Amino acid sequence: MSALQKSILKSRLPPSTVNFPALNSRLNKSRGFQRKRDYDPVQWNLYFDYTKDVVVGKNTFHVYIKGTEGPLLVLLHGGGYSGLTWAELTKSIMTMILCRVMAIDLRGHGDTHTTDDDDLSADTLASDVEAIIGATVELNTPIILFGHSMGGAVAVKAAPLIPNLCGLGVIDVVEGTAMDALASMQSFLRSRPSGFSTISQAIEWCVRSGQIRNIQSAKVSVPGQIKNIETSKLATHDIDSQYNNTCESNPAPVIPRDDVIQEEESLTMPPPPPASSAASTNRKYVWRIDLAKTEQHWFGWFKGLSTAFLNVSVPKMLLLAGVDRLDRELTVGQMQGKFQMQVLPACGHAVHEDVPDKVAEAIATFMVRHKFAEPASDFPRTFPAC
Repeated sequence: MSALQKSILKSRLPPSTVNFPALNSRLNKSRGFQRKRDYDPVQWNLYFDYTKDVVVGKNTFHVYIKGTEGPLLVLLHGGGYSGLTWAELTKSIMTMILCRVMAIDLRGHGDTHTTDDDDLSADTLASDVEAIIGATVELNTPIILFGHSMGGAVAVKAAPLIPNLCGLGVIDVVEGTAMDALASMQSFLRSRPSGFSTISQAIEWCVRSGQIRNIQSAKVSVPGQIKNIETSKLATHDIDSQYNNTCESNPAPVIPRDDVIQEEESLTMPPPPPASSAASTNRKYVWRIDLAKTEQHWFGWFKGLSTAFLNVSVPKMLLLAGVDRLDRELTVGQMQGKFQMQVLPACGHAVHEDVPDKVAEAIATFMVRHKFAEPASDFPRTFPAC
C-alpha cells in the first residue's frame, strides 16, 4: 500500500481516543475505581485541630475541636457513633463560615469514660452536654447545637439548660418514626457482625452494608465506633501502629467526592459478610458500645420529642433524609413556620456522613441567615423545604 493510500485510509478512520482526554479520564476512572477504593482507616487530625479531655467530677468526656474564632457549633452524635462521625462535615463547613466546632463523644461512646457508662437516659446525657459546654466555653460565646438521631433528641433535651443557646438543629430524628422503628431495632442490631479481625474489615462492612455510604467518611468515623478487645482502647489508638499510610505522609490530601456510593452502584456491590461469618470468630475489634443493652432508654430518648422541639424558643432547623419521616405534630409546626426544614433525599440515616457537603451547606446557610456566623466563602445556599 502506497503512502498516499495509507494517508487516505487513515483520514477516513474514526479519531483515536488519544484526542479525547476527558473520555480517557472517565474510562480510566471507571476501570481503576475498585483499585483506588481502599478501606484503610484515617486519623482524626486530618479534620480537627486537637482533642481535649473535659473532666467533670469523676467523669472524663472526650471532645474534638476545630477553629479559633466565631460562634461555637456543638455537635452530638447518634447512638453507637462518636464525635468522629462529624469529621467530613466539619472539614466542609469550615470552608463556608467563620465558626468553631466541638464534636463530643457522649457518655458510653468513643473515648469518653464515666463512672456509669450504662446510664444513657436522656436527662443524664443532656446534663453531660450542659456540663461539658459550661466547662469549656466562655459565657458570652454563642452556641448552636446540632444532633443526629439520639444526639438530636439529647440536643432538644439540653437546649433549655444552655443559657447562651442561639440555634438548634436535629438531623433525621422524628418522634413518630423513631418510636415506630424501636420495635425492629433489636433485629437490626442482631444482624450486625459481633466483631472484626481488622479495622479495615469493620470499615468495609459499614460501607457495603449501607450503614455509611460515603467511604471517606467511614474511614475516619468507624474507628471511633469499635474498640480493641485486648487493650479495651478505641480503635483510633491502633491506626498509627498498624497502618503506614497515615496522615504524616500526606497532611492535606484532596478527598475525592466520587467516593460516595450511589444507589445504582450499591446494587452491584457484593453483600457484606453475614454476622455469623468466620471473621467474627477471629475478632480483634468489637463495637465500642453494646446498643442492644441500652433498650431501656430508647423510649425516653424520643417520647415527647416533637413537642419539646417545637417549644424551644431559639431558631430551629430539622434536617431529614425523606419527607416520609415527618410526623403530624411537626407537619403542623412546619406549616406554621415554627422551624426550618431541609430534606436531603438519596442518602441513608447517617445523612451528615453520606452527603457531608450538602448538610454543611444547609447548616451554614441556617447560621448565616440568622446572623449567627459570617460567611467565609461564596458557598451554595440552600432553601428551606416548603
